[in-house]
Amino acid sequence: MEPVRREIPNHFSLPRRIGRLGELAYNLWWSWNPEAQMLYSQVDKALWENVGHNPVVFLQKVERPFLNAVTNDRYYLDLYDRVMNNLDEYIKGEKNWFKDQYPDIRDAQIAYFSFEFGLHESLPVYAGGLGVLSGDHLKEASDLGLPMVGVGFVYNQGYFVQHITEDGWQETRSQFLDFSQMPIIPLLTSSGKPLMLYVDLPGRRVWARLWQVQVGRVPLYLIDTNVDENSPTDRQLTARLYSNDPEVRISQEILLGIGGVRALRALGYQPTVWHMNEGHSAFLVLERAREIIATQGITFEQAAERLRRENIFTTHTPVPAGNDQFPIWLVDKYFASYWPELKLTREQFVELARHVQTWGETFSMPVLALRLSEYCNAVSELHGKISRQMWHFLWQDKPVEEVPITHITNGVHTRTWLARRMGVLYERYLGRDWLQRLDDPTLWAQVENIPDGELWAVRQHLKRKLIMFANERARQQWLSGTRHPVQIIAGGVLLEPYSLTIGFARRFATYKRGNLILRDFERLLRIINNPEMPVQIIFAGKAHPADEPGKLIVQEVYRAVKDAKTGGRLVFLEDYDMNVARYLVQGVDVWLNTPRRPNEASGTSGMKAAMNGVLNFSVLDGWWHEAYNGSNGWAIGSDRDYSDIETQDEADARSLLDVLENEIVPLYYKGRSAAKLPTEWLARVKESIRTLAPQFCTRRMVKEYLQQFYLPIMQEVETQEERV
Repeated sequence: MEPVRREIPNHFSLPRRIGRLGELAYNLWWSWNPEAQMLYSQVDKALWENVGHNPVVFLQKVERPFLNAVTNDRYYLDLYDRVMNNLDEYIKGEKNWFKDQYPDIRDAQIAYFSFEFGLHESLPVYAGGLGVLSGDHLKEASDLGLPMVGVGFVYNQGYFVQHITEDGWQETRSQFLDFSQMPIIPLLTSSGKPLMLYVDLPGRRVWARLWQVQVGRVPLYLIDTNVDENSPTDRQLTARLYSNDPEVRISQEILLGIGGVRALRALGYQPTVWHMNEGHSAFLVLERAREIIATQGITFEQAAERLRRENIFTTHTPVPAGNDQFPIWLVDKYFASYWPELKLTREQFVELARHVQTWGETFSMPVLALRLSEYCNAVSELHGKISRQMWHFLWQDKPVEEVPITHITNGVHTRTWLARRMGVLYERYLGRDWLQRLDDPTLWAQVENIPDGELWAVRQHLKRKLIMFANERARQQWLSGTRHPVQIIAGGVLLEPYSLTIGFARRFATYKRGNLILRDFERLLRIINNPEMPVQIIFAGKAHPADEPGKLIVQEVYRAVKDAKTGGRLVFLEDYDMNVARYLVQGVDVWLNTPRRPNEASGTSGMKAAMNGVLNFSVLDGWWHEAYNGSNGWAIGSDRDYSDIETQDEADARSLLDVLENEIVPLYYKGRSAAKLPTEWLARVKESIRTLAPQFCTRRMVKEYLQQFYLPIMQEVETQEERV
C-alpha cells in the first residue's frame, strides 16, 4: 500500500508566537471548546462573526495589525498557551476513559458510516438531525477515546440555502463550497497526487478522491467525485444531499458503501466493528463479503455468517420516505456484474433485500442491513417498539416482542450545544470535574445548589443574545435592499427580552406538523397578544426541495408570521443551520415539538434545549415519551395512539393551546418572588436539567453502544486472534 500524505494546508502568514492557530483551525476540537474559539474571536470579533465562525476563512482574511496586537497581549498569550497545551494533551490521549476502562483492547477499530455529518456550520455538508447526530457521535467517541473512524461524503454544494419569498414560498439556492476555505484536509499519495478510489457503475468506472476532517482524535474520511477523471454527470454525484433521482441515489449509496470500504482499505484500516448509521451505507456488507469470497474462496453464506457478527445497523425513522428502497429493475441495472462476484444468482441477490409491498417489490436498504447485521437498534424506547412491529415480517417465526431490534436512545454532545455561560455556572456549582461526569445523575442532582438569581440571570442573558442575533440578521436583510419591510418584521425586529419566548425549529416534514399551533389561529392571537402576559414564538426550518406538502406548511407558517394581527410576536428565522440552532436552543424559554405520534423516532433538539435550562413542551413521542416525568416540562396530548389523523391533529392542537394558556404562560409570569424571580418556573427548570442532562447526552449514548455492541465484537475478535 502506498503511503498517504496528510498535509494540513496551513497557508497562513502568522506571527511565530501564535503560529499554531493554523494547525488548530484544522481540528474540529475547537468547535466544542469555547476557549479555543476565543483565540479567533479575541483577535477580531467582528470578522469572526462575519465569516460564520470559520477559522480557515478568518485566518485568510484577518489583517496583520490585529494579529500583531495580540502577540503583545499577555492575557491573550496565556490563553493561547493554555489552549494549545490542552489540545496537545487531548490528542496525545495518554489518559482517556476508554484506555482506563479497557486497557487490554489495543488493536480494535470502529468504522462509522453515515450519509451526512453535521459538525459545524463551517462545514455545511449536512441536512438535519441525522447528520448532527452523526457529528455528535464522532465528537463523543473522540472525548471518550474510542478508536473510531468515520466515512461519509463531502458535498460541494452542501444541502441548500433557503430563501423565503414575500409570499412565503421556500426557494432553494445552491451554494458552491470552496474546500480551500473549509477545515478539510486533502489526502495525497506519496507523489503528491490526490488519493483516489473507484467503483464500477453501469458502463463506466467512477473515480472519487478522499478528504479528511479531523474531529478531535477521530478522523473522518469524505468521498468526492468532483474530479477530472469523471464525466460531468458523475462529477455531480456528490454535489448535494438527498437527491430524489433514484439513479443518483443508488449511485451515491454504492459510493458510500462499496467505495467507503475501499477507501478504508486504501488508508490501511482493518476495522473490527462496522456501524451503519441508517441504511444508506448498507452496500458495505456486500463489498466486505466480496473481499472474503475473493481471498478465501468460500460461499456467500459462509462469508455473510462471518461478517454479520461484526455489523451494527441503526435505524432512524418509521416514516417510509426515510427508508431507502429501489425498484428491482434498477438493481438489475447496477448490480448485474456484481452479484457473480458474490457467487450469487440474480434471484439470490434480490432476495437479500426483497421487500414485498401491496404496490410491488423493492430492494430495501434497511432489509439488507437488518438481514446482515448481528446488532440492530432503534433510537428511542418507543421507536424500538414501532421498529419491531415494522420489520416483524423478517422474523415471522418470532413474536413481535422478540424481534431482534433493541433500542439505544439518542443523545447530544453536551460541549457542542451548551452555552458558555451555562458551562461556567455548572463548573461553579457542580465541581471542576463536571465535564468528566456528564452521564452521572448524582452530579446533576447538585443543580439544586445553583441560586435562582444566578440561573435566571444566565437565562435572561441567553435570551438577549438570541434577540440581538435575530435583530442583526434582520438588519442585514434590510440593508441588502432586497426584502419587503414586512419581511424584516417577520425576521424578528420586534422581539423583546421580557416576554415568554417559544422556539420551534426542525425539518418541515408534514408529520412534524409545523402548523399545528396555528389550527385555532384566533385563540393563538389572544394568547400571544395578552398585554399582561405576552408570548413570542420563533420558527425556523427547511422543507426538502422535493417536498411540496412540506413547503406548503412553511408558507402557511410564514403567512401567519407576516399577519399584522400577530404584532410581530411570531417570527421566522430563515436558512436554519447549526449556528441558528445554537442561538435558539440556548435562548428560548420553551422548546415546542409537535410530531404526529408515533412518527418521531427520537428527536434531539429538545435535549439540546434542556441542558441550557429550556423547558420542553412536546408530544409524547420519540425521546420525550421516556423523558417526561410530569414536572420537567409539559406534554401535548396523551400517551395514546390514534387511527384517524384528523381526530389526532384536532385533539393535539386543542391540548397544545390549553396547556400553553392555562399552565405555561401563568407559571412564567405569576407568583414572582420579592426579587422578581419566577421561582416555580426555575424549580421546573432545575428538575428538567437534573433529569434530562445526564440521560440524554452522547456520553451515555456512546457508552451504551460500546457496552451493548462494540465491546462484544471487539472481545470476540480478540479471542479469535488469541486462538490463532
